[in-house]
Amino acid sequence: MTVHNLYIFDRNGSCLFYSEWNRKKQAGISKDEEFKLMYGMLFSIRSFVSKMSPQDMKDGFLSFQTSKYRLHYYETASGLKFVMNTDLSVSNARDTLQHIYSNLYVDLVVKNPLVPSCQPLDSELFGTRLDSFIRSLPYYSPRAA
Repeated sequence: MTVHNLYIFDRNGSCLFYSEWNRKKQAGISKDEEFKLMYGMLFSIRSFVSKMSPQDMKDGFLSFQTSKYRLHYYETASGLKFVMNTDLSVSNARDTLQHIYSNLYVDLVVKNPLVPSCQPLDSELFGTRLDSFIRSLPYYSPRAA
């Protein structure tokens, strides 16, 4: 079990923060291109899900999986998008993403007047606390295969 990486996007698609833990394979493109591809995919999936759902979905798109990983998605009321990739054994990381938003992002970024909003996040305190939190998760493993 493991966590591969985490993206935080603003409502306009700019990547505010990115971190990785157990990511074995790189995309082979620049990080900026990777961020654009990820946001574009999220935009398309959200649109598809909202149009194709047979019933009104209160929570909308929460996750999807491939044969190798699961992508977990959480969007805040203000339009921030938290995306975490894990291995397939992690069935639901919604509570984890909500905790990252409400207990780390809000406390260490939103409430901090020294951290500029709507710009890439360069807070060492946020990065350190996030890393500690991710490593404390029951499904985090530093030696994931």
